[in-house]
Amino acid sequence: MSTPAGRLVVCPTPIGNLEDVTLRVLAALRDASVIACEDTRRTRVLLDRYGVTAPLISYHEHNERERASELVARMQVGETVALVSDAGMPLVSDPGFVLVQACVAAGLPVEVLPGPSSALAALVASGLPAERWRFVGFLPRKRGELARVLGTTPETLVAFEAPQRLVSTLRLLADQDAERPAAVCRELTKVHEEVRRGTAASLLSFYQESGVRGEVVLVVGAAPPGLGRLEEALGAVVVLVEAGARPRTAASVVAKLTGTGANELYRGVLGGRE
Repeated sequence: MSTPAGRLVVCPTPIGNLEDVTLRVLAALRDASVIACEDTRRTRVLLDRYGVTAPLISYHEHNERERASELVARMQVGETVALVSDAGMPLVSDPGFVLVQACVAAGLPVEVLPGPSSALAALVASGLPAERWRFVGFLPRKRGELARVLGTTPETLVAFEAPQRLVSTLRLLADQDAERPAAVCRELTKVHEEVRRGTAASLLSFYQESGVRGEVVLVVGAAPPGLGRLEEALGAVVVLVEAGARPRTAASVVAKLTGTGANELYRGVLGGRE
């Protein structure tokens, strides 16, 4: 007689307020044979709050492949594995993809429970259009890549940003279009939650003065028509410069090919090299 296979249950956890955990998630955590989590100490705080005693096993970006194989083997002999991240939905800018992929390949059931999401909470709180939107995870650190992401998105953009980089990102956004609408959603569901809406220029002015702390979700209105072409042209100039071309020469060549302004491209690439 064959042993019935187990399953994987993907469980979103609160992004700040522990009362946001769902009843279904708590039931899944109580029923699990083992809970795979990023940081056992952080997850234990949630489990202790609700009297969940299931054993924990670490599952993070540095041991994903090794742990995935181990957990699949456990599910194949009938165990139920609950997957959580430190906050929010696993796989969304968090570990978990390798395990889900391994379960699908092995023919194991994967159940995903709904729950807290900072990206969705920020999108709704921003007051910006939500019928079409794009989530990009953490924003790129390189100026050229960041400029392309911000300048070529034709729908509302939702992204995570480190507090120490928020001002420089808002400065780039304001350089592209000072009146572009945006919202900075900080410390969502926590004691010091803040949602500040305004133009790129007004938000830059505020956070330059006040500073930034805590976890940040940045929501940006759609890029205005024509901005995307400029950012793509600037990206081409950056590639040529990185390959050894002089900035002025690269800007001139790309300007002739794209119809954009050579001086504007030159100033843009110089700004990216500061």
